[in-house]
Amino acid sequence: MKNWWYYYKWYVICGGVLFCISIHLIGNAFGWFKKTPDIQIAYIGETRLPDDTVSALENAFAYLAGDYNHDGETLVQINQFIKGSPNDKDADMISYRQALTIALMGDINDCESYFFLMEKPEEVQKEFQVLAMPDGSCPDDTDFSSEDKVFQWKSCGLLSELELGNYTTTVLGQTESGSNQELLSDLYLGRRCFYNKKQTKYADKCGQLWNILQGGLNGL
Repeated sequence: MKNWWYYYKWYVICGGVLFCISIHLIGNAFGWFKKTPDIQIAYIGETRLPDDTVSALENAFAYLAGDYNHDGETLVQINQFIKGSPNDKDADMISYRQALTIALMGDINDCESYFFLMEKPEEVQKEFQVLAMPDGSCPDDTDFSSEDKVFQWKSCGLLSELELGNYTTTVLGQTESGSNQELLSDLYLGRRCFYNKKQTKYADKCGQLWNILQGGLNGL
């Protein structure tokens, strides 16, 4: 064995390293080494949310939700889909918006995000018809309205009264800052519906959180 190890040890070591690299690559491709989010939220708007705001959002929903997958922590993931301005006729921006639409369709088809945070929910519903009715069911084929399917962030006391801090970001070389609550106040929150048996992970738990948020609407 000593003689064999003397001649073949580097083959064994290199083979072991390659094996570990292969397992790492395959594991990342299939998500073996990634923690599963308890909640995923799709943000759809013309401009990207600052990193500070994303962190505040994740912390806010982690505070309100729970450890749905029982892995010892509450993980919230924000999936941003930035559509840009519809008035921008630049060819690269048009291609970017088309790619983004495909990515958003993938999120919807794969049932990744349960909650949808939007600047213009009526446009989202008109294009994708994904927002659920008040009872969680899917709308009629002819119903492309966002009415009764969403609520504004600032109208929900449970959300608007959270201490979310401030953000600082750099846009086109200029530093901007402000309140996360003010930035989120005019956005709309909705939940998705499911047209078949495939559902978002922990959909029942997410539905319970939705009901809690609905109960916190001002005036209810």
